[in-house]
Amino acid sequence: MSANKMFRRISQLVVLVGSFLIVTAVSADDVLGYLTDKDGRYTGPTVEDNVAAMDTDKNGFADVYEVRAFLELKHGKGYEKDVLDRMEASAKGKSCSTPFAKDLYIDNGI
Repeated sequence: MSANKMFRRISQLVVLVGSFLIVTAVSADDVLGYLTDKDGRYTGPTVEDNVAAMDTDKNGFADVYEVRAFLELKHGKGYEKDVLDRMEASAKGKSCSTPFAKDLYIDNGI
């Protein structure tokens, strides 16, 4: 490959990456502008607002199943599937794969 062609390829790559960064920065500014008032104070939903929205059984906290339902409703089915699967496995007590621990997770009616 000639030096001229290589320079052209590198220039195209730099322009492409620069364009991507500008678009990302503009998008972040739009979201930030949407979530702040004229004085720059955050006006978006609070953590308490989000937990209350997730807490469908109204018991005061959002378990992993309610979090998954909320996130999938907001972002689509399968959103962060691997992470939420691990959280559910942990919540069900099935995250420990060592053979001796299985007895600890068996429901024996106690």
